[in-house]
Amino acid sequence: MLFKTHGDKQLKIAIASGKGGTGKTFVATNLYSVLQQNQVSSILIDCDAEEPNDHFFFKSISKTDKEVQVNIPVISAESCIFCDKCYEYCHYNAIFYLPSLQQIHVMEDLCHSCGACSVACEHNAITEKKKTIGTVTTYLLSGNYKLIESRVNIGVYSPVPVITSAIKEAEQQGIIILDAPPGTSCPFIHTVNNADYVVLVAEPTPFGLSDLQKTIAVLHILEKPFGIVINKSDIGTLAMSDFIQKENYDLLLSIPFDRSVASFYSEGKIMAEREEKWKEIFENLIDKIIETACK
Repeated sequence: MLFKTHGDKQLKIAIASGKGGTGKTFVATNLYSVLQQNQVSSILIDCDAEEPNDHFFFKSISKTDKEVQVNIPVISAESCIFCDKCYEYCHYNAIFYLPSLQQIHVMEDLCHSCGACSVACEHNAITEKKKTIGTVTTYLLSGNYKLIESRVNIGVYSPVPVITSAIKEAEQQGIIILDAPPGTSCPFIHTVNNADYVVLVAEPTPFGLSDLQKTIAVLHILEKPFGIVINKSDIGTLAMSDFIQKENYDLLLSIPFDRSVASFYSEGKIMAEREEKWKEIFENLIDKIIETACK
């Protein structure tokens, strides 16, 4: 088993999908479970900060919370000369600027804390304050394993700083499983950009194929190696399999639909812990991932 000999080296594996509901978390939690069962140094990081749910599948001994804060600019109307440089520098339209009425302030919900406005201001009219935007929770599991969860506060525009903090919490050794946010927006890009290898989980439907193609296009731009897992492989069309074969992409695993699996999963149970068959399936999958990622 390759993963038993790779546990002392760092390897970050992102489990991702072009849309929600494809089985991404199912794959991520089962992979982490087989690593635990084989006593391989590993950590699971839930990077889906808007709807984290990995912790439902594991019994924790304890947990610690860490607030994630960002710097929010504060513009002093008294010191400002209304030159509009900060307004022009802000790419996120987060500055309300009305010079005729001598009004200027930062709209915090739109601010990305990039600091561009502070750089632009030459009159010391901008200071910064701290704002809590989310939490990173570290769950201690049996065997001294850890699950790290990112959770952004409701109403926060971008969860990226929270995801960044969660990834930084992981020790720099062993196999790190990153359960990525769905889609191809900034949270997804930031997560997979931290990975050495990406596993794309997709369903064989027309929408699933379209989302898979979009996700692959992003990974090509990022120059990230990847393989594909087809979930519910026997209830869709053959178009996805034909596409993968035509493009010569790595098909890591096909998972047929199983109502009992869906039932157990909905109860927060991990198949790799309940049936030897599923344990072997995910042991073989992690071996394929490591073999492909280390080529």
